[in-house]
Amino acid sequence: MSAKFWDEIYKTKDESKMSWFQEHSSQSLELISTLKLKRDSAIIDIGGGDSRLVDDLLGQGYSDITVLDISEVSLDKLKARLTVQEKNVSYVIIDATKFKTDKKFHLWHDRAAFHFLTKEDEIEKYISAANDALCSNGILIISTFSKTGPEKCSGLTIQQYSDKELILRFEKYFKKVQCSEHIHHTPWGTTQNFVYCIFKKIL
Repeated sequence: MSAKFWDEIYKTKDESKMSWFQEHSSQSLELISTLKLKRDSAIIDIGGGDSRLVDDLLGQGYSDITVLDISEVSLDKLKARLTVQEKNVSYVIIDATKFKTDKKFHLWHDRAAFHFLTKEDEIEKYISAANDALCSNGILIISTFSKTGPEKCSGLTIQQYSDKELILRFEKYFKKVQCSEHIHHTPWGTTQNFVYCIFKKIL
């Protein structure tokens, strides 16, 4: 993925005009609530950009949140919005397939970033990065366009998944906890079908 491409998207579009915009990330929040995480658990949001998920997590008392995105512009927008609580949020500007860290996270969350990876080597690097970044028994929540979802996003071809295909993709390091489908309503009234899966790290 190109940082320049995504920087241009975030420079030229208001957040409320993005197809993925949500005032509240209700589905992700609902799934996270089932995990019963401690409020000081380390959470990383992959491809989070200027998503409102971090606002809601902070509002619920979570105090160790990292937002990773390839676009520096998107994270600058997020920083500007979160000035009051910035001490509880860290920012990482990198392609997720290249992410390396000594820190261990309790939760890796990804809403609609993984499906932009269409090359086998990139997919493998992403899955390996997630495994390396998570602590023992860490949790991965991943959401992609389903088999009945869009075939493109922001003009880019994406990879659709069924729950069974996601399970097969991640089975080397992760065990399925649950999967479900969800309909997202875009700001202009259309719908997009997603599949959400929760996985637990095997080791």
